[in-house]
Formats: sequence, structure tokens, C-alpha cells
Amino acid sequence: MPMINTPMTATADDAPLIGRTLVRAFDDDPMMRWFFPDDASREVRLGRYFTTVFTRQYVRHGRCERTAAAAAFWVPPEALDKAVPDAETIQELQDILGDRAPLFRDAVEATARHAPRDPHWYLALIGADPAAQGRGHGAALLRSGLAQADAAGMPVRLESSKPSNLPFYEHFGFTVREEQQLPGGGPVLWVMERLPRRPADG
Repeated sequence: MPMINTPMTATADDAPLIGRTLVRAFDDDPMMRWFFPDDASREVRLGRYFTTVFTRQYVRHGRCERTAAAAAFWVPPEALDKAVPDAETIQELQDILGDRAPLFRDAVEATARHAPRDPHWYLALIGADPAAQGRGHGAALLRSGLAQADAAGMPVRLESSKPSNLPFYEHFGFTVREEQQLPGGGPVLWVMERLPRRPADG
């Protein structure tokens, strides 16, 4: 029986499903492997990381959607200043990251310095379980969020550290605006932007 790929609003109750999905989706992601280099503990730490940012950050201030095998965290312009981790969340993330916490902090600060100040939608995260990739889960979530941004006449921004994902985003109208080399020997981040489209633009 195929897994349903219709987007639905994600709630805090979905945290276990979303955590499992994103652990699988980001297992080979260069940035996540840099933050969590130990193969033996990566799955557990990634699960805690995604569950924490979902329940304490994005589900409160962003717009989170999921399918049966994918999840996306969006931040609309009015929430950009609020959808940041508070002191308690930062401490929890530091505990999860352990000795990689300083690298994480430096990466977040470096990315923030380059963040645009004009109003925009931000795609903080999107991922699909590899077992379901190619079945439209990620595309359905991306279309859903882009439609909301287009309705508001807003551009959309995202970052990706996985080169093979760039053509997927380009297919939906994103273009690379900047390449950022993360400090401390981290991976390259590609900063991408998509300008708003009218419904007739497709």
C-alpha cells in the first residue's frame, strides 16, 4: 500500500514520526555528518536534534507540514525573529552536540551574518525518507509551501549542503545566490532563492 504524499499540518504529537523520518533523510547530509561524525551515535543524536528543533522551535513559530514519509519546516516573514532557539533550547542542543557544539554555534552565527533582512519565507528544513524518495513526498511539501509564499508575493530562501539536491530545488525555480564555506573546516552551504510567482507562472 503506497504511503500518502498529501501534505498535512504537523503537530507536536507527530514528533516521533518526524524524528524518524528526518534521521533517515539526513543520514548522508554533509552538514549533519559534520555535526555528528560518530557513526555509532549519529542516529540517536540526530533523532534528538530534530525532535528538539521541531518541538521547541519550528512547531511553535513556523509552519510545519508532513506526509507519511517526509517533513518540511517553513518560517513565514512575520515569524523570522521568533523562530530562533531560546536559551533552554540552545542548552539542549549543546548537550546533544557535545564537543561539536562550538562548531555548530560558529556555523549558525556565520549563516546568520549572511541572512537577508528583507521579508521572505524561509525553508528551514525539508527531507524525505529515502525508502519513499521518488514518490512525490518532498515535491508535494515543497509545492505546498511555495504556494503559500507565492500567495503572499514573497521570495523563498533556503540553504543546502548537499550538491545533489541543488537540481531538485532548481526544478522548482530556485537559483544559487551564494556559496558559504562554513568555519572550522565545515562543508559548503549553497544559499538559494526563489522569487515569487503569480499563479499563471506555474
